[in-house]
Amino acid sequence: MSKFNDIIQSDVPTLVDFHATWCGPCKMMSPILEQYKTKQGNKLRILKIDVDKNPAIADRFKVRGVPTFVLFKAGKLLWRESGAFPLATLEAKLKPFL
Repeated sequence: MSKFNDIIQSDVPTLVDFHATWCGPCKMMSPILEQYKTKQGNKLRILKIDVDKNPAIADRFKVRGVPTFVLFKAGKLLWRESGAFPLATLEAKLKPFL
């Protein structure tokens, strides 16, 4: 968990993808997140957290459904939303924070 804390403390915005291997919408979001990361380059870090393998982190952020996305910068939670979205929607939701 200390490595997770170090990552979200970064000045580089970090989008945490709380997901599960059995989750269909999570699988749909994977290529969308890759496309988004390619477009953003070094302006954004994406961290994937499997809720089944990391229940303490999921509990800490009260993740009750997957996929859940949480955006951090310098340790501050800037945005959070659950569900799957098209790339354009994800870009629009995160644009104010990047």
